[in-house]
Amino acid sequence: MKTTQSEELEERFLQFGVNVIKLTQSLNNELPFSVINQVIRSSTSIGANYSEAQNASSRADFKNKIFISKKEASETRYWLRIVAELTNQESVDGLIDESQQILLILQKIINTLREKPAT
Repeated sequence: MKTTQSEELEERFLQFGVNVIKLTQSLNNELPFSVINQVIRSSTSIGANYSEAQNASSRADFKNKIFISKKEASETRYWLRIVAELTNQESVDGLIDESQQILLILQKIINTLREKPAT
């Protein structure tokens, strides 16, 4: 069952993916296709896996999806750093900051799962 907080996070992750796509569209001629493809795939995977976690079949399934989301957030931050090195777009810095915040949010969820006993 989704809570207001989980819905807000899902929306935040969705908007992050959309913002990354918009950035890559504006930089289409400045970046190799492989970089564009990777950053779009990883950034949109964060929210997709988080959304799947909300409908997990078990606690272990939920935890796995959250771990995947965190790994994708880390990968996205890496690709955004490459984009920043290849372009002069200031908007990339904001997306790098957002990816870091997303990583911290997902780590907090993981920490809570570790602290809270399974019921």
